[in-house]
Amino acid sequence: MQDDLIIDGQALNSRLFLGTAGYPSPQTLVEAVEVSQCSVLTLGLKRTLLAGDNGFVAQALQAAQARGVRLLPNTAGCRTAREAVQLAQMARELYGTHWIKLEVVGDEHTLQPEPFELLAAATELSRAGFAVFPYCTDDLVLCRRLLDEAGCTVLMPWGAPIGSGQGLINPQALRTLRERLPQATLIIDAGLGAPSHAAQALELGFDAVLLNSAVAQAREPVAMAAAFRDAVRGGRQGFLAGLMAPQSFAVASTPVSGHAFLLG
Repeated sequence: MQDDLIIDGQALNSRLFLGTAGYPSPQTLVEAVEVSQCSVLTLGLKRTLLAGDNGFVAQALQAAQARGVRLLPNTAGCRTAREAVQLAQMARELYGTHWIKLEVVGDEHTLQPEPFELLAAATELSRAGFAVFPYCTDDLVLCRRLLDEAGCTVLMPWGAPIGSGQGLINPQALRTLRERLPQATLIIDAGLGAPSHAAQALELGFDAVLLNSAVAQAREPVAMAAAFRDAVRGGRQGFLAGLMAPQSFAVASTPVSGHAFLLG
């Protein structure tokens, strides 16, 4: 069944987005990208400019280009709207893409997005022709303003703080986002640690997941990339098939009323 994800007029045949940081070697990154069959790769431009890529970025881009994977530069490390806008403009020039994952962090402990600076940056970048993918919390009011005021069509609410591996710590809030914003493309970003977390996100109706540390820091990153690939597919198929409604009481799967049976 054809079930492509359409973003900015582009058809993506995988609902798994993968990060490129923290892998033990460039070759491991390339192999993880290939086995994951992901549609999008993220790249932290600020980290790359400050530390250099040691061959990681070049090999990741080569692997992405060979598979037709889209590049999504991000503004990780930015603390103000002005800084994020400037970095996004640099990324567009360097990588020839108007897609940008917008990150503006407001808290050093949780790396939680700064909502006011995020909204300001998203508004300015949208007006400048960017397809903005804002990394945000699960706050419904902020998400609505990013859609209605900033002109975003994609939102990337967190599942948990970046790199924490906790999974979906507030599934009720995420379920509310999905129900109240039915037309938006919603991608869970940050905090996933296990393939089951990704499956849960897709089962809730989210359109995709983005993860990095869960694969890069696994004992076997390539095998973990394959596990997330399959979990995303399974979660999406479960959502499309229609999950049964949970209940607080038991219902016999094999009815016995009206049938003779023996006791003892």
